[in-house]
Amino acid sequence: MAERSFEHEVQKLKYSHGEIFRGEGILAVTKALLQSGVSYVSGYQGSPISHLMDVLNDAQGILGELGVHFEASGSEATAAAMLSASINYPLRGAVTWKSTVGTNVASDALSNVASSGVTGGAMVIVGEDYGEGSSIMQERTYAFAMKAQMWLLDPRPNLTSIVDMVEKGFQLSEASNTPIFYMMRIRSCHVTGEFIARDNVSPSYSNAKPVTPNREAEKIILPPNVYEQEREKIAKRLPEAIEFIRKNKINEFFEGKFSQVGVIVPGGTYNTLIRALQRQGLSDVYGNSDIPIYVMNAVYPLVPDEIIKFCAEKTKVLLLEEGQPEYIEQGIHTILRRADVHTRLFGKDIMPMAGEYTGQVTLLGLARFLEQDSDGSIPIEMSSKEVSTLQSTLSDDDHNSLLTSLPPRPSGLCTGCPERPLFSAIKQVQSELGPFHISSDIGCHSFATLAPFNLGNTIMGYGLSLASSSGIRHSLPHKAISIMGDGGFWHNGLSSGVTSAVFNKHDGILIIIDNGYSAATGGQDIPSFVDPNTIVATTIDADSADRDDKQPIDEACRGAGVKWLRTVSTYSIEQMKNVLREALQSSEPGLKVIIAEGECMLNRQRRIKPLLKQSIAAGKRTLRARFYVDEDTCNGDHACIRLSGCPSLTIKENPDPLREDPITYIDNSCVGCGVCGSNAHSAVLCPSFVRVDLVFNPSVIDRVVCNLREKAVSLFSTNSAENQL
Repeated sequence: MAERSFEHEVQKLKYSHGEIFRGEGILAVTKALLQSGVSYVSGYQGSPISHLMDVLNDAQGILGELGVHFEASGSEATAAAMLSASINYPLRGAVTWKSTVGTNVASDALSNVASSGVTGGAMVIVGEDYGEGSSIMQERTYAFAMKAQMWLLDPRPNLTSIVDMVEKGFQLSEASNTPIFYMMRIRSCHVTGEFIARDNVSPSYSNAKPVTPNREAEKIILPPNVYEQEREKIAKRLPEAIEFIRKNKINEFFEGKFSQVGVIVPGGTYNTLIRALQRQGLSDVYGNSDIPIYVMNAVYPLVPDEIIKFCAEKTKVLLLEEGQPEYIEQGIHTILRRADVHTRLFGKDIMPMAGEYTGQVTLLGLARFLEQDSDGSIPIEMSSKEVSTLQSTLSDDDHNSLLTSLPPRPSGLCTGCPERPLFSAIKQVQSELGPFHISSDIGCHSFATLAPFNLGNTIMGYGLSLASSSGIRHSLPHKAISIMGDGGFWHNGLSSGVTSAVFNKHDGILIIIDNGYSAATGGQDIPSFVDPNTIVATTIDADSADRDDKQPIDEACRGAGVKWLRTVSTYSIEQMKNVLREALQSSEPGLKVIIAEGECMLNRQRRIKPLLKQSIAAGKRTLRARFYVDEDTCNGDHACIRLSGCPSLTIKENPDPLREDPITYIDNSCVGCGVCGSNAHSAVLCPSFVRVDLVFNPSVIDRVVCNLREKAVSLFSTNSAENQL
């Protein structure tokens, strides 16, 4: 199961030479891989590249027909290690993962494959996650490319360029015997367009055409080989890469009538630049610019001859390089100074040092650039001062007005999420025993660090929560609590967390949230999958229903040496509280592991909603559970919201004119998980929560019972009103 199915779209991957391929950037990349004759593909999901893994998974039949091997890797390091297939053999391979966090995990394998060098083309399709839409710390892939001497492609975000750069990327890798990064920004992943397809190419070697085992001792990363590999990177591979980029015109020159100035831009930000030029009246929507542009589809390595050629006859040039440090700017300065070219280069002196170059930022920087030493020969429609006024700052009055008119809505868990009752239980136990130190992790559960739970002290990395609590555990009044998801457990947590903690006699508590999927990245399958007993077999594919490769988390923990282990349903708040107290107060030494089970509600709803619709449409009697709040009982305290924070819990005006406080209200997005009612009972809140079953296509008995209930309610309501009088 995944966030989105590409079952129908992947049929376009069969398109042959001359057909018009229309679709998203993710699909275009996959088609380009098949046109390039890849032998193997793999990766680990993560925004903004998750859908590429989903496409590859849905296209397994097509890949198999061509002889392309595909597998979903356990981590980015696992995927990177697969690239070793291209070291000794002419096999083209591609792996994918999320930006710098994935590259950090894969760094050991990447550094080694970059040192050895490759025979077949090796490509890392990295989902760059830098800027305003990012979900992680702000770093760029550029630094790792420089460090490891891996070439970095950043194509213009249109499908023709995206496909062309994939195919040329493999050629570049083979021409310079170097693995490359292929950067896909979020806009490139989801841009739509068209390109002219070519025939798919079966790999030169596959299970049908095996290679002859070949050993090249000089490619082993041990002394003295590593010293020669380092020399080869600079003396041979780098010049070959620069020559290939120059000869094959990977970078692009666009002429303009105002030849005294120019703009240098990485391919990924080209569209933003064109929009800024258009707003200044210096370009049309099709990219016909009056200002000369040098587009670097290959941002590393830099090509000195091309940079000198572009800058030589110009008085000033603007470089648009997002983020810091200004690696490209420093490199271009060095190239120009060594060549004694006196063109003035503008960059971070007029552009922001950090942050994404959005449309507003680029427009302002372009205006400042064109105003520098301007003689008025280049007309612009807006001065930098006029552009600045377009971005009005938020005044204190505006800020206060927003706070009073709009409720705060931090990122949070989905309606009915099985993780919500776990954090409600932790919060209730914390109110009894005092504050806890909680090491959080990457995943949906990281949202518990925000309101209303406000639980969690640190987030160090995927599956690293238990390891991150090891340094503080001896200095706390209570046992340190670590929380990780099942995805993080299999990614890294079992080896770096559980195994290490058992070895070091870590007397702490690990809570593993087993929701059945890699939920935060789109609901992909993981080794522990979902308990088959909790799933209706007819609602998932037969392969998943009959899987015999499921690896239970509890067995993995016991195999690592864990002695104290409890499995609890997350929705059983009272039972979860009892287990937490037991773990916190236990005198038994060693790691305590609590497995909190509950299927991801988002995936569950994707699974059962179609079944409910089918049942209702077929005229069958169908029940749907949901909760509501009794208006007469609710006292407006809203402790239920503070303990849960469910998106279906909101407020509305009190119907009683004698009471001013708004009452709690459950909207129609309620999925009937029961957490709000369980919280009300467990925390001894007001008894205003009521569960009801909505009946679709009611039977005769249902209608009779309903009429009797309505008459009884009416009778009691009348008596109550008379008594009040």
